[in-house]
Amino acid sequence: MSTATARGTGSRVSPVDRLVVVLRVIAWVTVATGAVQVVAPAFVLERLGAFTDATTSQLFATVGMFMVVVGGLLATTLSRPRHDPDVVLWSAVQKAGAALAVGAGVARGVFDTPALGVAAFDLLTAALLVVHLRRLPRRRRPGAS
Repeated sequence: MSTATARGTGSRVSPVDRLVVVLRVIAWVTVATGAVQVVAPAFVLERLGAFTDATTSQLFATVGMFMVVVGGLLATTLSRPRHDPDVVLWSAVQKAGAALAVGAGVARGVFDTPALGVAAFDLLTAALLVVHLRRLPRRRRPGAS
C-alpha cells in the first residue's frame, strides 16, 4: 500500500466516504426539489397526479420550504469533518415521515401511483441515513461517567 493511500489521500475511497458523498448529493437534491416546490408547487403537484388549488399549492410550497431547510442542514453537517448525529437522526426521521406521508397519499387517492417512487426514494434515504448514523462515533453525554 502506498503512503498516500495509507494516509487517505490516494485514489481509494472508503465505503463510509462513498456513503457520505451519496448522502450529500441527496441532501442537495432535497434542497433543489424543495425549492422547485416553493416556486412552482402546482407544477409538482400535477406531476404527482394531485388536485391543485390555491390551498394545496400553498401547503405544498410550505412543505418545499421545510425540504430546503432540512436538506440544507443535512448538506451543511455532511460537509464538516464531524457530522452532527442529531442532524443525521432528524433528517432520517424527516425522510421516513415523508415516505409514509406520500405512501398514505397514494393509498388515499391523493397522489397517483408514480408518487410511490418519491416515497421509495425517501425511505431508501432514511435507511442510508440510519446506516451513516450507526457509523458515527458515539458522543459522551455531559455528566456521564
